[in-house]
Amino acid sequence: MAVYKHKRQRRKPMAEINVVPYIDVMLVLLIIFMITAPMLTQGVNVDLPSADANPIDAATDNSEPLVVSVDAQGLFYVAIGDKQDQPIDAQQLQVKVAAVLRRNPKTPVMVKGDGAASYSQVVTVMTVLQQAGAPSVGLITKQPEKSSTK
Repeated sequence: MAVYKHKRQRRKPMAEINVVPYIDVMLVLLIIFMITAPMLTQGVNVDLPSADANPIDAATDNSEPLVVSVDAQGLFYVAIGDKQDQPIDAQQLQVKVAAVLRRNPKTPVMVKGDGAASYSQVVTVMTVLQQAGAPSVGLITKQPEKSSTK
C-alpha cells in the first residue's frame, strides 16, 4: 500500500498592481475636465483698449486677481460668485471687494474697462476700489497688433 504525500503548493501572492482600472478612471476624468474647463471662464465681454505695456509680474502668493469690468454702457461687473454677468452698482461693488480684501489683503485688484466706456466711469470704479481697501489698482489692456510697416 502506497501512501502518497502531496505537498500543498502555496500560491505566491501577486506583487503587481493591476493599473488598467486606474487608467480608465484617469481618462474619463481627463475628458470631463477638458469639457468643463472652457465653461469655467466666465465674464463680461469688453473691447479692451490697446497699450504697449509690460506685463505685471505674478504675485508671490499666486493669488488670482480680482477683476472688475466696466462695459461700454458704463455698467460695473465683478468676477466674484455665480452672478458675474449681472451688473452691480458702486455701493454693492465696494461691499463685495472689501469682503474679498478682508479675507486676503494681498489680492491684486484689476480694472478691465471697455475702450468705449466713459473715462469718468473707469475713474469711479478705481475710486470705489480704493475706498474698499485696495492698496493699488491695475488696468488690464490687450497688446496692440504688430503692424508690418515701420
